[in-house]
Amino acid sequence: MTGRDSPPCPLPSAAMSVDVEDWFQVENLKPVVARETWDSRESRVVRNTTRILDLLQQQGAHATFFILGWVAERQPGLIRQIAERGHEIASHGYGHDLIYTLTPAQFRSDVERGKKLLEDVTGQRVTGYRAPSFSITDWAVTILQELGFEYDSSAFPTVAHDRYGRLTGVDGGDPVLELRPGFHEVCVSCLPLRGRGLPWGGGGYFRMLPYVAWRAGVRRILESGAPYLFYIHPWEIDPGQPRMKGLSRISRFRHYVNLERCEKRFAALLEDFRWTTVRSILDQKKPAAPSLSRSA
Repeated sequence: MTGRDSPPCPLPSAAMSVDVEDWFQVENLKPVVARETWDSRESRVVRNTTRILDLLQQQGAHATFFILGWVAERQPGLIRQIAERGHEIASHGYGHDLIYTLTPAQFRSDVERGKKLLEDVTGQRVTGYRAPSFSITDWAVTILQELGFEYDSSAFPTVAHDRYGRLTGVDGGDPVLELRPGFHEVCVSCLPLRGRGLPWGGGGYFRMLPYVAWRAGVRRILESGAPYLFYIHPWEIDPGQPRMKGLSRISRFRHYVNLERCEKRFAALLEDFRWTTVRSILDQKKPAAPSLSRSA
């Protein structure tokens, strides 16, 4: 068989991640959903997460589930099911507070509580973390490492966003970085375009853009040799969730745009690429991962 007749080499595996939180815990709804009402709200997280698990299983795909401790405390059976289906269990903190609204002591308490809940429920060591709304800060990294985490996956080095945090030295040029000895950052994916990083990791961006264009962007990232990291929330495949009144126009758009199309697009994405955990991508890249710690 000639080189021309040879089939194209398969693209490397991409990393799939799921941020497990219920619909009423989202930052966009915070102005109209008080925290003290969470327990009285209709919970839809088990139904939606189970559907994602089923879609992953249909394609033989594995994912990292960044799980809110508040959910794990109330739905331990769901967390055990995620682990038993062979997925990576990681932390999304406990109470879904933006990191930079907390003191370091409050952040430590929140993350330690969430981590312990996940480890008690699954019997597995939890080594990965993702900040609510990607609100990571430099000082939080120290605390994460002290608590036994080995990587963070919160950096989203894209154009300006009003909630995303920033890490010094992380600009998206290297999507997997060793921030400190033994502690890595695995960035959410962006598509390079004229020196800017277009958000290409999931969320409202995935629901809003044409799927054909999104797929082409993912392929371009993988063909460049860079790892690709996607994220989704269980509530994004649930167009039947309650519609809250009193939201600003931008918050309403961010939360509800194209919910009715998301499950079909997500299923197509799972079929079009090969998927593995964030941990697997990190372990593959570790030996060659650039380090910020050498200049510290």
